[in-house]
Amino acid sequence: MSDKNSPLHNWLLAIRPRTLPAALAPVAVGSALAQADDAFRLLPTLAALTGALLLQVAVNLANDYFDFKSGVDTAARLGPVRVTQSGLIAPAAVRTAMLATLGTAGLIGCYLVTVGGWPIALIGAAAVAGVLGYSGGPFPLASRGLGDLCVFIFFGPVAVMGTYYVQALAVSRAALILSLPPGFLITAILVVNNLRDIETDRAAGKRTLAVITGPGFTRLEYALLVTLAYLVPLIYYFRGHYSAWILLPFLSLPLALRGTRMIFTASGRNLNDGLGRTAILSLVFSLLLALGLVVT
Repeated sequence: MSDKNSPLHNWLLAIRPRTLPAALAPVAVGSALAQADDAFRLLPTLAALTGALLLQVAVNLANDYFDFKSGVDTAARLGPVRVTQSGLIAPAAVRTAMLATLGTAGLIGCYLVTVGGWPIALIGAAAVAGVLGYSGGPFPLASRGLGDLCVFIFFGPVAVMGTYYVQALAVSRAALILSLPPGFLITAILVVNNLRDIETDRAAGKRTLAVITGPGFTRLEYALLVTLAYLVPLIYYFRGHYSAWILLPFLSLPLALRGTRMIFTASGRNLNDGLGRTAILSLVFSLLLALGLVVT
């Protein structure tokens, strides 16, 4: 275990390891779809996973840096420690780490472009723009009520279908439809974060969708996202596309119910536990969905 006063501990705070399941989940589903279609390729899968993890780290660093620079992060923050705002790491160092991580992800992306061609180049460019534009730039998406949509698109359809494409070199309707559950559940992680931060975000002028719609709607949004995630494999099963193995994600339902109950009863710092619960749910659900696709 790292010393809480050590540079390693501070950088782990900046990287936010508990968010990394958000990068793994869609890659697992996309790769399982490729395996189900006899198109699985190990090296592109590993590259897609590495690139996704690096982009997740980059967006975490970007949020830490840009939210400090814009004044969104203050001492009143209820969430986990932000290293720039708290003075644990200098802003310039966080910015450098963010750019270095993006550069490394770009190198991985160059290989994937040689595999998948110009569609992957477009996805990579959009991903970099998303990392920088989510909290930074002249029109930060997270401060304009567009964060939920951005997260859903990139962690759902883009990540799953991109992973599938670099292996199968094609797109499929199944990849599109089954990209929705990871997108729903990873967006739900953001919903918990924004629900917790409604008051501090409003005070800082950050207009997330939660700030715009209020806590009641935000809790309903969370419940809707979780419900939709479970409806997708259920509908696919009853339409006869897959065997009962596609229903494996329902084994994670107790996690979903406990998490949803917490979201409707907790507030403030108590919602930090809901972040971890929802991240675990997104990963467990996606791994079970991937397993169901492989064995179906």
